[in-house]
Amino acid sequence: MSSASGALPQPRRGRPGPWPPAPPPQPQAQPLSWAKRTGFQSRVSGESQPSASAPNSGQVPLPRPTEPPADLESGPPARPTSALPPPPAAAGNGERQQPPPQARARRRDSDGLRPNGQAAATPLPQLQEEEEAPERPAHVKYELRDSPGLFPLVIYGFQHYISMLGSIILIPLVMVPAMGGSADDMAAVVSTVLLVTGMTTLLHMFVGTRLPLVQGPSFVYLAPALAIINSPEFFGLNDNNFKHIMKHLQGAVIIGGAFQVVLGYTGLMSLLLRLINPVVVSPTVAAVGLSFFSYGFAKLGTCIEMGILQLLMVVIFALYLRKIKLFGYRVFLIYAVPLGLGITWAIAFVLTATGVYSYKGCDANIPASNNVSAFCRKHVLRMKSCRVDTSHALKSSPWFRFPYPLQWGTPVFSWKMGLVMCVVSIIASVDSVGSYHASSLFVATRPPTSGVVSRGIGVEGVSTVLAGLWGTGVGSATVTENVHTIAVTKMGSRRAVGFGAILLLLFAVVGKVGAFIASIPDVMVAALLCFMWAMLCALGLSNLRYSATGSSRNSIIVGLSLFLSLSVPSYFQQYGVHPSTNSSVPTYFQPYIVASHGPVHTGSGGVNYFLNTLLSLNMVIAFLVALILDNTVPGGRQERGLYVWSEAEAAKRESAFLKDYELPFKIGRAFRWAKCVGL
Repeated sequence: MSSASGALPQPRRGRPGPWPPAPPPQPQAQPLSWAKRTGFQSRVSGESQPSASAPNSGQVPLPRPTEPPADLESGPPARPTSALPPPPAAAGNGERQQPPPQARARRRDSDGLRPNGQAAATPLPQLQEEEEAPERPAHVKYELRDSPGLFPLVIYGFQHYISMLGSIILIPLVMVPAMGGSADDMAAVVSTVLLVTGMTTLLHMFVGTRLPLVQGPSFVYLAPALAIINSPEFFGLNDNNFKHIMKHLQGAVIIGGAFQVVLGYTGLMSLLLRLINPVVVSPTVAAVGLSFFSYGFAKLGTCIEMGILQLLMVVIFALYLRKIKLFGYRVFLIYAVPLGLGITWAIAFVLTATGVYSYKGCDANIPASNNVSAFCRKHVLRMKSCRVDTSHALKSSPWFRFPYPLQWGTPVFSWKMGLVMCVVSIIASVDSVGSYHASSLFVATRPPTSGVVSRGIGVEGVSTVLAGLWGTGVGSATVTENVHTIAVTKMGSRRAVGFGAILLLLFAVVGKVGAFIASIPDVMVAALLCFMWAMLCALGLSNLRYSATGSSRNSIIVGLSLFLSLSVPSYFQQYGVHPSTNSSVPTYFQPYIVASHGPVHTGSGGVNYFLNTLLSLNMVIAFLVALILDNTVPGGRQERGLYVWSEAEAAKRESAFLKDYELPFKIGRAFRWAKCVGL
């Protein structure tokens, strides 16, 4: 019976779907916006989106969760979204039943094509979305360009850096003793790190990606720095070994930073982005955290009761008490590191004052090898690790100290050490790529374009050169833990991060601040690092949420990369080493003296140093294995989980995107010819 007689129309044959086919597009249809064409939505939940081809494969997409996952700490949404919208009522008078716009978008994505015939963009992680567009996403309190006001600006800006205190200050607390530096040297390096972190963060906020990302000393540079510190040419130094080694480190860091500047500002990073995706970033960043397992508990065990107490405090605050709110804030989660450190430090102070760690006739400042008494040789290490008064930096340090460039002397440039830092700068760039993408979603803005990413990498190279000139010992890069801090504090305003950077500049010139941080006992530093490196490993693996996590292809690549990143360096580190060899080097630093005994033996000592050192670094092996396998093993775009970057031409037509990423004071207009500087 025809539709003119009042009967319902017969459904047309075709591809099965939850809704009848959409009518043919009108010839004068309005072009879709950038957000609709790329699939961008306004909320992040952290769950992977069901495959767009699920309706065709017979799979039923699971309902979306009613609340974001707990790791984002964003609370339940304003309205439940677990149920799909009800189908519209059947139209009378022979009119065709039309599906809602959301269903038509799903059908268009299932075809794998956009309306203009281009391939559909790789879907972002499932984005929590209300049926009615909200004014502000629930997972963020202040977006990128928001001005919180003076009081929130001070509070949020300060808390943003306090929550990342461990990432900023712990690296010099490990490196300076390894170089034979004194407590005064430690205080000076800490003040320098605070100054450079403040400067480079402001630099990145104004002329980098402009995302609220802290630029500080990166754990990526710690392993190669320790390898340089433990080079065989520095064995036997007796006087001024700290400054001598620091000058070599400065030269290597400056060379690595200059290479990163070229990588960013020449556009080479845009080409490298085609090879970098979550399956490559995840094991690379995870290997950075796993590579220091020999240091963590080995150092913590020198004062086992204080070390275990410190570690348990941080774990209890960050996990068991994370949902408890005080004054409307999850204080224990946000300040887990400083709270745990403060409580443990207070307990250690009481035990020191009551004489628990005092042994008659023994001095903690005298090395164990110089003690005649066997009783003192047995307890001097415990005294030095457990007592809180072994460092005299707080008393001897001046109230005001102004770190300045070349304060340790003229840098010494060595091509073999510089080449190692050049390769490591690529690893640092890979680490930053994942942070750029994740942070853009957390602050409720579009992902940056490849040009903005290249611009950010170029600025990170400039920041590393500045770190080399001032002498922090390591290069500067995006602090990976920054992404987690943004998700927890819900603070996405770049103004708050900039205000916190100004506070760091002020703290840097107060010498007592650096001395106070330098007086933290080594065992507490090791306990905090056990937590920080574990979180760094987890943050690296969390990048897999942008890919098909159930894919056997991805599982094999990530698993093989992680295993070889531990096994191959272990072969290089143990090659030709006997238990009695290099006994003067602490056991937790022995993996970094591989340059003197590695399996690579050529006619050039510099080549031997470069290859033996490079192949003994865990993150380098993880990066190489993951990069080769992921770009040679067949896999679809959705399976590989390629990062979604904004298209430059489409982004330029959106005023909100321009306000988020365009350089201030119309600086970008002078560099329109350089795609890697503009958008």
